[in-house]
Amino acid sequence: MSWLNKDRKMSSCRVIQVSVASILPNPQQPRHTFDTDSLLSLAQSIRRNGILQPLTVREKENGEYELVAGERRLRAAIMAGYTSVPCIAVNLDDTQSAVMSLIENLQREDLNFFDEAAGIAALIEQCGLTQEEVADRLGKAQSTIANKLRLLRLSSSEQETIMRLGLTERHARALLKLNSQQREIALSEIEKHNYNVEETERLVEAIKNPREPVNEGKRLSVIKDIRIFFNTINNAIDLMRRSGINAVAKKQEFDDYYEYTVRIPKTEKQLEKLA
Repeated sequence: MSWLNKDRKMSSCRVIQVSVASILPNPQQPRHTFDTDSLLSLAQSIRRNGILQPLTVREKENGEYELVAGERRLRAAIMAGYTSVPCIAVNLDDTQSAVMSLIENLQREDLNFFDEAAGIAALIEQCGLTQEEVADRLGKAQSTIANKLRLLRLSSSEQETIMRLGLTERHARALLKLNSQQREIALSEIEKHNYNVEETERLVEAIKNPREPVNEGKRLSVIKDIRIFFNTINNAIDLMRRSGINAVAKKQEFDDYYEYTVRIPKTEKQLEKLA
């Protein structure tokens, strides 16, 4: 019997009808985004068929309840015009509630990998669990938990870009091999060319090792890498111009090579702008 099921059987529980106004959100809710179309569809189903599975709550003070599992059902029920919903009231502590909420989301919905990682981090930071304990309670390998947590090294803006582009967890893990400046270049290239995972991994290697000899089969990656260098030079020129330096770059293409000429004025007037 699993840790969670064992605690469920040991906990006293009862089915009750609870006003939606009395249900507090779960502070450990790992899901940060909810698909509007999916909620509308669920709301329509609830209007037709009612709430087929009760929500799970735990009793708080002053007659209020904290949601443990079923936030989508609660949101959809409110959209459907419900003022009260059926709930199973359970006796769980903070750690058990957090684990149950995370498991419910993992099993019932496509929780995005960043929300999943944030939920795991919350179990460790706020509930005092180790990676090994989290792995045991979620039924995953410890290495899987560690890999999930590494995703949080990506900045919030990088995470938003990855989700906006519809990239996968493997895309994100490949990008972790780069520093922040390199990731910015890589994400720009991925968005421009709609790279799949394999192409992204090649791009990452090209950015990490730009001078690495490549065979004929990797010629396409070399061309992509050259474009990255062009973008880097152009970005540097743009940065100088925004800083008040009237820098100019000229690119010439020859049969066997490209030639860049960069002109940076060194007049006193230009230097004064930087002071």
